[in-house]
Amino acid sequence: MNLRLPLSLALASLWHRRGILTLVTLTLTLSVTLLLGVQYLRSEVRHSFTSAISGTDLIVGARSGQLNLLLYSVFHLGNATNNIHWSSYQTLRDMGTVDWAVPLSLGDSYRGYRVVGTDEGFLKHYRYGNDRPLQLAAGAWFDDVFDVVLGASVARELRHRLDDQVILAHGGGATSFLKHDQTPFRVSGILAPTGTPVDRAVYVSLQGLEAIHTGWEAGVPRPGRTLSADQARQQDLTPQAITAALVGVERKVLTFRLQRRLNEFADEPLSAILPGVALSELWRIMGQFETALLGITGFVVVTSLVGLAAVLLTLQVHRKQEIAILRATGASPTLIALLYILECAALAILACLLAVLLGGLLIAVAGPWLLHHYGLHLQLRPLDVTEWLILACVPLAAVLVGLIPAARAWWRSRTQHFGTTSTE
Repeated sequence: MNLRLPLSLALASLWHRRGILTLVTLTLTLSVTLLLGVQYLRSEVRHSFTSAISGTDLIVGARSGQLNLLLYSVFHLGNATNNIHWSSYQTLRDMGTVDWAVPLSLGDSYRGYRVVGTDEGFLKHYRYGNDRPLQLAAGAWFDDVFDVVLGASVARELRHRLDDQVILAHGGGATSFLKHDQTPFRVSGILAPTGTPVDRAVYVSLQGLEAIHTGWEAGVPRPGRTLSADQARQQDLTPQAITAALVGVERKVLTFRLQRRLNEFADEPLSAILPGVALSELWRIMGQFETALLGITGFVVVTSLVGLAAVLLTLQVHRKQEIAILRATGASPTLIALLYILECAALAILACLLAVLLGGLLIAVAGPWLLHHYGLHLQLRPLDVTEWLILACVPLAAVLVGLIPAARAWWRSRTQHFGTTSTE
């Protein structure tokens, strides 16, 4: 059968009923936009999650499970089982296969945000996303013992600016009754938004952390033993221990050899993990929730398609004269049924096109705002294979739904006489 005639008839019929069908198309467009949006967010959040750290070959910490080590070193969740001696870190840093090593020292907080002690190597070597480096939105990286660099979310939510004073709290909890108020820090820099846990952290030097804890024992300061800012600058503030280290390997093929060597480290028990493997494992644990969300959104699209079928069934009452004329001019029951299927498919295809345009517009407009306010990095990109399959499934589902009014029209065209139909 030549589809040109039924297709032209179907499009003419849709245009004739454009007033009613516009609302149906709008509903279907919003449903498909929601479905594509959930899948897009699912894909982007997963990419952002698995790319929270890139370019780092190994994460080294005290002996523990790889998820625990990943959570406290990258996502700043939970606490380390133990620290690493500074001498062990120096041995690691000087290994021939190690290209660079960045120390991390955790334990304190600032108004609920984790404080991370590190050095200039963090700004130089830390990567996220597709090997994107960290950048400063304002100021400079710390170069004084009592300088502090704020993540983008910390600076935005607490409304900090350069040269503001920051008083760190002892301990990693959201509430602390012990503060290092004798040695306030100065905001020297603010990092640009990254959409990673970096945005929700406060960065100071290892020497700064050592200075504010000098004279503390068992988690409390000893009177007369703590240092003032001027005294601290004159002391040797080499740390005794750190929490973890990020490691870059000189030759990637030697990564597994170095990992095995560190896991068998003789001086103290260490764990060396591959961040990519640990991130994938963590995502598998969390991924079931976003899959359920995608299923619920798919049900919304199915509901919209069922509504489309209901509208077409309702319109059949008003199309008796049109169908009678078509039958009188020689149209077969199959052609009449095909019209309904083509109408459903055409509306679904139009809804998909509008959904792609609407989704692209929303991402272009809301993307910078989401990155600035929520640290969620969204950008326009070509649709991936899964998203194309979702779009292809919508017209196919519309065809299946269109079989309901099509079957009814086919049956009535076969069983009812033209004269009877035209006088009803």
